[in-house]
Amino acid sequence: MSSSTVDAYVLSESSMFVSADRIILKTCGTTKLIAAICPLVKLTKQYTSLGEITELYYSRKEFLRPDLQDPVYSSFPIESKQLDTEFDGTAYTFGEGDRRWYMYAFTADGSRNAAASCCLEIMMEQLDPAVMAIFTRKVSESAKCATERSGIDKLVVNLNIDDFLFDPCGYSMNGLTPAGHYATIHITPESAFSYVSFETNVPLDQYPAIVKRVLAAFRPGKFICAVHADNKINDMAKEESLRLGFIKLAEETDTFEGFKLLDIEAISLRNHRLSYLSFVQDIT
Repeated sequence: MSSSTVDAYVLSESSMFVSADRIILKTCGTTKLIAAICPLVKLTKQYTSLGEITELYYSRKEFLRPDLQDPVYSSFPIESKQLDTEFDGTAYTFGEGDRRWYMYAFTADGSRNAAASCCLEIMMEQLDPAVMAIFTRKVSESAKCATERSGIDKLVVNLNIDDFLFDPCGYSMNGLTPAGHYATIHITPESAFSYVSFETNVPLDQYPAIVKRVLAAFRPGKFICAVHADNKINDMAKEESLRLGFIKLAEETDTFEGFKLLDIEAISLRNHRLSYLSFVQDIT
């Protein structure tokens, strides 16, 4: 599917978004994502007028079974070392234990985004079995049926959806708004290792409401939020927008009903701010 500024592809249980100056790849399983970087750079130079990479972000949650990964992807220090062969970046670790989330960030000297941007990632585990059943062929006869039954079609306003329901279970969705923003969801519904990832780059002030809608739709036992906010937003956004957006999510999110805030960490990168937050269902 496409908008005026973005092409979006559902690649089995992965997604790719291509715009004029950016490629986003989200993958799962044992995909060798780092190995895709050099071929992508080569193809970009061959078919476009773009030059070298000015920014790169590589992130993932702690693996449930790192022993099943290719050796290069079995630990984040090994992945970072592999990325260091091509980039002069910095590796970050957030959270503890199974709440750990990793990010490698590279920004070329002098680079600057042409426009302000932001991104919200929500990584959910221990999902409600009744909700996860929707994403099986036993319960839903089509992707459209699963999308509507689960309320995914109501999570982001004005979202055009390209969805896929796997057999016997599993679900992937890409969505684009008329303004060119994206959203993507990938779902592993099996009860032993249920997992849902959600990501969008709609405007920052929508994030608190979106997080609440996502939690109501999927009912996780625990989840992680990562919020990326371009430094330009500080200059461009009105005080009220900032209060309702980044600041509220970073400082007041322990008010999400039914959840307890476990961790909150924030860092400043050259062009972005990043906040990491982890929550668990409050059963007290």
